[in-house]
Amino acid sequence: MEIHVAQVIALLITGLGVGFASGMLGVGGCFIMVPVQFWALTSIGVDPTVAIRIAFGTNLLVVLPTAFSGAMTHHKKGAVLWKAGVIFGIAGAVGAFFGAFIAAHLPGQVLKVAFGVAVILGAIRMLTAKPPQITDEPSESIAAYILWGIPLGIVSGIVGIGGGVLMIPVMVYFLKFKMHQAVGTSTALMIFTAVGGSLSFLINGLGVQGLPPYSTGYLNWLQWVLLAGCSIPMAIVGAKVAHLLPAKQLKYIFIVVMFYMGFKMIGVFGWLHLPL
Repeated sequence: MEIHVAQVIALLITGLGVGFASGMLGVGGCFIMVPVQFWALTSIGVDPTVAIRIAFGTNLLVVLPTAFSGAMTHHKKGAVLWKAGVIFGIAGAVGAFFGAFIAAHLPGQVLKVAFGVAVILGAIRMLTAKPPQITDEPSESIAAYILWGIPLGIVSGIVGIGGGVLMIPVMVYFLKFKMHQAVGTSTALMIFTAVGGSLSFLINGLGVQGLPPYSTGYLNWLQWVLLAGCSIPMAIVGAKVAHLLPAKQLKYIFIVVMFYMGFKMIGVFGWLHLPL
């Protein structure tokens, strides 16, 4: 198994896009990373089941430094509610650890389709729901953070994402966060879910046959270096752009991203033979 130049270039470009999306939208960027990682691995002969798990695990590890750099930028703008981010994040990390354990024992295709449906439903909810009144103050309920954080963490661990794409609709519509607060706090809590999920993918992949070079369990360090090296500086740029956009505009960009991600995970573009 040898890595080719085309794959290295594709991963570097992907890292730039992921960082920007992460900083601007408060999402981990798995909708960009996972397909590219999966292609890079299967094209050098890695079994598709092993490849999808490596893509999920490594993707979570990339989310970690990217989310940290984005969170620091949002923090300077006063958009991170740290109490919510830390409690939500710890609950999410516990959930993500168990979610990654489940993912290591179930077919990737089943998980991808189920996740895609969940994301599309979330996008429809954001598109049709009335925005909360500006006068509403964000919820400070620790119980609410924990009760939402654990199940959302489980889902993020199962499909190898930081969880921002699921957490933001919950924060905006159930916990009354303003859109900029939801995006900023989401980048902070993804630090925790990324730790829980990637650690579990590492442990559950130890001793597995057919892993590509530079792998520890279901984490591939070469892919991580290429993706994270580009995504970290771009997350800072993306976070700054987010604060230049009105909340309504930010919301609609986020909804478009959710629809794309959902259809991509289900495989709709593949059925329609569209190169997306």
